[in-house]
Amino acid sequence: MSAAPATDVRPGHTGPDGSGPAGQPAGRWARLLREFTHGKVGFTLGFSITVAIVLNPIFAPPFTVVLGRSITVGLVLLLAYVLAGQWRQRWVPRWLAQALAVALAAPLATLGVYLVSTGGDFIAFVQHPARVAGFVWISGSALALGLVLALGALVRDREAAVREREAQARSLQLQFQLERAELERQAVDARLALLTAQIEPHFLFNTLANVQALVETGSPRAAEVLRSLVAYLRAALPRLHEGGLPTLANEVTLVQSYLELMHLRMPDRLQFSVSVPSDLQGLRFAPMALLTLVENAVRHGVDPSEDGGRIDVGGCAEGAHGLRLWVADTGVGLSGHGAQGTGLANLRERLLTLYGPHARLELSEHSPHGVRAEIVVPDVRGPAAPAA
Repeated sequence: MSAAPATDVRPGHTGPDGSGPAGQPAGRWARLLREFTHGKVGFTLGFSITVAIVLNPIFAPPFTVVLGRSITVGLVLLLAYVLAGQWRQRWVPRWLAQALAVALAAPLATLGVYLVSTGGDFIAFVQHPARVAGFVWISGSALALGLVLALGALVRDREAAVREREAQARSLQLQFQLERAELERQAVDARLALLTAQIEPHFLFNTLANVQALVETGSPRAAEVLRSLVAYLRAALPRLHEGGLPTLANEVTLVQSYLELMHLRMPDRLQFSVSVPSDLQGLRFAPMALLTLVENAVRHGVDPSEDGGRIDVGGCAEGAHGLRLWVADTGVGLSGHGAQGTGLANLRERLLTLYGPHARLELSEHSPHGVRAEIVVPDVRGPAAPAA
């Protein structure tokens, strides 16, 4: 037997015989005793009593003697079965070791019982035909039925092992699915972060270009516009990096601030309205999505128009599980819109990533002139995000 690892040995503590750590022999005996369950012991006693009753009519000794011999042999068979169950599977499988142990223990245990009755005189035992016949009957019955019972128990053990392996396989499969879902979620988050990073400079460069144009024309409103831009950026930029989806109310606030900023830039050429029902503003919504449409309407719709135009932002519930948002402008129409630009392309990809193939971005002509852009997404109702 190999020595126990140093981490398992407590200095100064030995077993009852002083030969090793105190916990190891006790642990082995405890495991062995646990194998002698009430079911196994009860079945062995019942089986032994049944054998004694069946064989008693053909035996000369009293029933108590036959019963004692039968119970003794039965308990020895149980002990052999349990001890063989502790066999380490190196060269012989455990089930084969248990079957061989029962087959060997049956005649040896019966022989031992009869030798006790003769005082250990093997010659006297062999020369007594009745005792030899009894030995054959008891050992044969024990051997045949013991092997059947041992094999039956082994079948049950193997079935239990199969069920345990299946349970472990299901557990591993579930764990794999959970890990795969987590990896997919992380991939989606990384993709959204990349797309948001692309939208952020796109939007900032466009806004700064508008402010630059205002300053270069010497407009007296430049300082007021710049102050509005600083206030807007202070509110907008932190939200780009918050975890999770912000609410639609956050997006409406940004849209309102942006349109007010653009109105300061061209007060006579831009009119706007923002009307999103309050009961929808608690919904989780993709950041910068609605703002991208508004910025697109200003840059490609109203700004190129000689007469300017109007931008109306609205929203409504779409059936029981849908949300529809729109941005309608009276600018130059689809011919001037960047329908295939980076901003709208990224927005389409973000909607697909967040909401799946049912989400869509639609552009259409707006009567009498202009463009109507609509976002349709699944309903993601939920409580508003807590304040930072």
